[in-house]
Amino acid sequence: MGWKSLDDMELDGKRVLLRVDINVPVENGRVTDATRIERIVPTVTDILSRGGKVTLLAHFGRPKGKAVDEMSLKQVLPALEKALGRDVAFVPSLDAAAEAQGDLQLMENIRFYPGEEANDEGFARQLAALGDIYCNDAFSAAHRAHASTEALARLLPACAGRLMQAELSALEAALAKPERPVGAVVGGAKVSTKIALLENLVNRLDVLVIGGGMANTFLAALGADLGKSLEEPDYYDTAKDIMAQADKAGCRVILPVDGLVAREFAKGAAHEVAQLGPDAKLSDDQMVLDAGPNTVALVETAFAGLRTLIWNGPMGAFEIPPFDTATVAAARAAAAKTREGTLTSVAGGGDTVAALNQAGVADDFTYISTAGGAFLEWMEGKTLPGVAALGG
Repeated sequence: MGWKSLDDMELDGKRVLLRVDINVPVENGRVTDATRIERIVPTVTDILSRGGKVTLLAHFGRPKGKAVDEMSLKQVLPALEKALGRDVAFVPSLDAAAEAQGDLQLMENIRFYPGEEANDEGFARQLAALGDIYCNDAFSAAHRAHASTEALARLLPACAGRLMQAELSALEAALAKPERPVGAVVGGAKVSTKIALLENLVNRLDVLVIGGGMANTFLAALGADLGKSLEEPDYYDTAKDIMAQADKAGCRVILPVDGLVAREFAKGAAHEVAQLGPDAKLSDDQMVLDAGPNTVALVETAFAGLRTLIWNGPMGAFEIPPFDTATVAAARAAAAKTREGTLTSVAGGGDTVAALNQAGVADDFTYISTAGGAFLEWMEGKTLPGVAALGG
């Protein structure tokens, strides 16, 4: 851990520029999911209770350096005030920020300024003039080298907020210094989006479970004929290379040995269990939409021997029952072991969080990351600019 936390900072009487991620879903001017807002409350409360003054820096959508009414952070203000249980001053511009009174204010969408996404040092200096300390609590934006995540951190004494601290500590425990044996579930639709992740993980894991549409590509690469299942023929060789790399590294790879197959992708579609493997042959109108019961049993047995588990991506088309069966069953098995205190479980990625919520076990995992792209890049072994700028 090379980064500082709020515990290392003297905050009394200091102006703190706090970078947060409150890029939440909004419909008809109302926030429909305030999770990201709620997760910044401990950091804001901590700074205020220690005598600091907080200016919140955040983005909303992709306005591309121009003011866009539909992307104003003003629409997030009521949900922010509700979460914090107090008033928050809204600052419409950089010029107004210098004149703002009070101990808590929200700056207008930082991406309204072209200097933000350009990581412009001149713009970062304008921001730095508004504070004495920089605190980054937006791990989910840490993979972006923007002025408010990277340049600003080099201009002021910098630290991680409580959410960033929790995220980094959890990910370091899961990947950098895990308690072994360590395993991972990597699912989702396409191998092409997770090559770097798989190549990094196979050298660090004892067990790798591959699920979702990705698994079809691996099975097809080994010789399976999976009908009209989603697969990527251009990545057959990549799949074989990853399997060879895993074998060399001593990482056991678990692919589906059976699956739920159907002729249409629809809720409640007629389906059957088919045996899978290199010799599998489905009819031309069939597709694999979930892992089967024997695969779930294999995965649950593998989980029983693990001490650390990383999860990214569902094991099937979890959005449409009954093709959520494998994901839900495996998630509940991991959650039960976590509750027993015998497993450290870390999960991340939008679909992953949605799937764990659907299984009703998100609260039982050791840590759930809401940082999609940043979580994936960290797991790929990449350096995140926003973390590196903190000294980590």
